[in-house]
Amino acid sequence: MLPKKLQDAMNQQIKNEFYSSYLYLAMSAHFESVNLRGFAHWMRLQSDEEAEHGMKFFDFITVRGGRVLLEAIEKPPADYKTPLDVMKKVLEHEKKVTGTINTLYELALKEKDYPSQVMLQWFITEQVEEEKNAFDIIELLKNLGDTPAGLLMVDQKVGGRKKE
Repeated sequence: MLPKKLQDAMNQQIKNEFYSSYLYLAMSAHFESVNLRGFAHWMRLQSDEEAEHGMKFFDFITVRGGRVLLEAIEKPPADYKTPLDVMKKVLEHEKKVTGTINTLYELALKEKDYPSQVMLQWFITEQVEEEKNAFDIIELLKNLGDTPAGLLMVDQKVGGRKKE
C-alpha cells in the first residue's frame, strides 16, 4: 500500500507533469506561429513525453492501491521571445522538476517506501537527461543561432528528434 503522504505528493507530481506537457505544447504552438517547425516538433515530442511521465505516476499510484486525484492545471504562458530565451525557460523549468522529483525521493526515503524509491530512481535519471538536452540546445543556439542561417541550422537539427 502506498503511504498517504506519498500518494498526496505523487498526485501533485501528476499535476506538475501535465503542466510541463501543457507548457511545452504552448511553446510548440509559439514556434509553429513563427515558422520554426523544427523547434515546434521538438517541443511537441517533449510535451508528449511529459504526459507519459504523468501517466507513470498515475499508474504507479493505482498499482500501489492508492487513489489518483486530479487537480486543475494552470494556463501556461503563450508569448515567447527568441528560441534561446525559450530554451533557457525550458532548462529553468526542468531544474524545477528535478527539485520536485528529488523532494519526492526524500519523502520515499523518510517513509521507507522502497517501491517508490525504485520508481523515482527512473525519474532522477530521466531528469539528468532532460537538463542535458536543454543545455545542449542552449549551447548550440549560443554558437550558431545569432544569424538567420545559424538559427535555421539549429531548427533543422532539433527537428530531427525522434520519438523515444
